[in-house]
Amino acid sequence: MNTWLRQHAFALTDAFKHLLHAPGSFGLNVLVVAIALALPFAGLTVLENIRPLSEQLAVEPEISIFMAMDTPRERVTALAPQIRRIVQDSRSTGKLEFVPREQALTLLKNKTGFSDAITALGDNPLPDGYILKLASFRDAGEATRIDMLAAQLKALPGVEYVQVDSAWVKRLAALLHVLRLVLFFLAATLGVVVMAVVFNTIRLQVMTQREEIEVCRMFGATNAFICRPFFYTGALLGLCAGAVALGMVATALGPLNGAIVEFARLYASEFQLAPLNFSIEIALLAMSAGLGLIGALLSVKRHLGRIS
Repeated sequence: MNTWLRQHAFALTDAFKHLLHAPGSFGLNVLVVAIALALPFAGLTVLENIRPLSEQLAVEPEISIFMAMDTPRERVTALAPQIRRIVQDSRSTGKLEFVPREQALTLLKNKTGFSDAITALGDNPLPDGYILKLASFRDAGEATRIDMLAAQLKALPGVEYVQVDSAWVKRLAALLHVLRLVLFFLAATLGVVVMAVVFNTIRLQVMTQREEIEVCRMFGATNAFICRPFFYTGALLGLCAGAVALGMVATALGPLNGAIVEFARLYASEFQLAPLNFSIEIALLAMSAGLGLIGALLSVKRHLGRIS
């Protein structure tokens, strides 16, 4: 165990030694890889901030049930137990509120400000209705269940129209799904770019150390001993690039939040982008180091065998 630790410590020290011999080249490679990583990191930051907001928006979707104008009030009020039974059978919970046509007219006058125009119509044009506020939908993905419930309510006698406010919730869910797919393909593409940059960097380093590798082989050095410093170099390159990318995204959040706060105030909101959780940042750093390690592994396997 001690021998294994000494070998890895030597390989890590050797990797640092070669990086210090050419800090400018290493810094430029880190910058190129960091720019490639910054785009998916920024996209992930935006999605992680939007996801809780979308879940909050979908907590209590409403279903408005409008009765036919010629339906007697007694038949309208008798529908309440049937509506509750349908909601219970669909394994949902919600609050049912009966809205008489007189109350609906008063609310319309107060909200629209067209009380004079509505009064000029004479008879009340609004029907009796119910408002069903559902409380068992915790995310946008469950909004499709509301359509089945609305179809059952539409089939009740005396019901003329059912309005569901979940359409915008499903659009938001579909939009987030598209954004996740775009982010995935962007991350996969830029991950290949990262591995290509590391691949080329390690290839140049292998060619530069060609004579040193030949001497090591003459003294009986194994391939594992020779390859290990290059693996650490690739991992360090990916790790440093990931840290720089996270720093770039965190720096950009300051001026970006300034514009977002001003925009959110127009909608009486205090929304702003927050940095990623520490656990997510650690995972991203590990992923960046892993990409660098894979690029180094591919490069060493390809070019080390050419050195006799």
